[in-house]
Amino acid sequence: MADDIDDLLDEVETKFLEKKEKSGGVSKTSKAPVSKTKTTVPTRKTSTGDADLDAMIDDICEAPEPLEPLMDKAPAQNSPRTPRGVEGKRRCAVLYLGGSKHAMGLGSSMNQRSCDQLRCTDCDFRVVFYDNYEWDATCEYLFFRNNVPDFAKLKAKLNKRKGSRAYACQCKWTSVQDLVDIQKKTDFKWVCGKHDS
Repeated sequence: MADDIDDLLDEVETKFLEKKEKSGGVSKTSKAPVSKTKTTVPTRKTSTGDADLDAMIDDICEAPEPLEPLMDKAPAQNSPRTPRGVEGKRRCAVLYLGGSKHAMGLGSSMNQRSCDQLRCTDCDFRVVFYDNYEWDATCEYLFFRNNVPDFAKLKAKLNKRKGSRAYACQCKWTSVQDLVDIQKKTDFKWVCGKHDS
């Protein structure tokens, strides 16, 4: 099989050289058939070895340039690859929960804001939040599983408390008054669902 591949490569090379000569190009490589046995590279340079090497370098230099640069470019904003509405979305650098006195929006270490686009990776539901409320101590998993995100049903277990904010998905819930980093609450698997910038 290796001999067949070598024969095919020899035939392609011969056709390429004939085509180059017909188009007026001058080929510096010889048309001698390539031997099928392996040859060792001589340790002493000869004049024919230098000529062959020069011919190969010239062939490489005469190759056409690629049409586009090889490095990937960053897609343009109006590129057809970028779906509409996705180019301006960003996630919170640091994820905070906070009471009703804390601003909501895109959070970072400089702008400490409570995230208002929270999503739970356990139950795959968006996290709901209610300002100036806290969850009753009698809350349980099945209550949230059956009632989130319906405020009319959740209101039965919400107590009014100024400055507090009640958060819940279908599997976790908490009430917060001060700004808290979500990583401090290790059992919560809430992530930022991206903000419009």
